[in-house]
Amino acid sequence: MNNFKEKIHILADFDGTLTKPYSKQGKPRPSLISALRDGNYLTEEYAQKAHAMYEKYHAVQNDPNVPRGTKKKQMEEWWRAHFSLLIEQGLNKRDLQKIIESEVIELRDYGIDFLDLLNKENIPLVIMSASGIGDAIAMYLAYLGKLTPNIYIITNGFQWDNKGFASGIIEPIITSLNKDETLLKNYPAIYNQVKNRRNVILLGNNLHDIDMIKGFDYEDLFKIGFFGGQKKEDHLQFEQQFDLILEDTSSLAPIIDIVSNWLNK
Repeated sequence: MNNFKEKIHILADFDGTLTKPYSKQGKPRPSLISALRDGNYLTEEYAQKAHAMYEKYHAVQNDPNVPRGTKKKQMEEWWRAHFSLLIEQGLNKRDLQKIIESEVIELRDYGIDFLDLLNKENIPLVIMSASGIGDAIAMYLAYLGKLTPNIYIITNGFQWDNKGFASGIIEPIITSLNKDETLLKNYPAIYNQVKNRRNVILLGNNLHDIDMIKGFDYEDLFKIGFFGGQKKEDHLQFEQQFDLILEDTSSLAPIIDIVSNWLNK
């Protein structure tokens, strides 16, 4: 077997990276947590409080004058408050299943082919997501029939009671700004599967997604970014940080080609 092949793994964000950012009508697709917040899945009280949190913390997240350290603390505060609200308002696994079945989220074109290739070649796919309802990622892949043994998911999750209601938060909390602290080594069951696979293809749609590789001793790293911004300075930052930039509407076909080329090294 090709020795290089045995050393490959994929490290990817989920929302907006593996999934489509826009609907067929060209409208932005919501993230999983946005779909829950904006849909009629829980109570009206939940929607009101969740939107109030969004208005408060999202402004901080996008304020260039707020120091990164302050933002990190604020983002964790937001997620903890939101998760507690979800528990209080009776989030049930059925609610997540309804979101999945509504097809509000969808893999990018050639997403199934991408997952099938990785499964066929036994290449680990580590998904690291700051999703507010990360449990839905595994549920979505299972819904597609693609939750295969080579897929490992690091995300926010809940403890669930025997009736399917969220009853507690699983630590640590992952936000879009602390992926540099979310080290693979802190997840030994996953780390042991990839520690010797030091040729890494990283996929993200945000500059902070590059932080996913922090603390991992890689040999080769190829960073691919899906860019959806409009500002020239934002594109310049992507050019400086990623090895390849794809349009936000791109399929996963170019990634399949890159993985295939790596397999033939």
